[in-house]
Amino acid sequence: MTTERSDVERARADLASTLDAIEYKLNVPKRATERFERLRKNNPLALVGIAVAVASAVAGVVWLAIRVAKK
Repeated sequence: MTTERSDVERARADLASTLDAIEYKLNVPKRATERFERLRKNNPLALVGIAVAVASAVAGVVWLAIRVAKK
């Protein structure tokens, strides 16, 4: 009887860890925040570079839209 009980408890623990892993995998905003914080802490220069690249891309799209609109 104790063997069955320990098997059930082990199965429950396995299921709980699997559900936790699935929940973490599906929580994209939390993972993105963690990744951003890790990047900010470990390599702030790369974060600045990414911000400059995004700003340049947005400025390029705005410039192109204005140029096309003037034609």
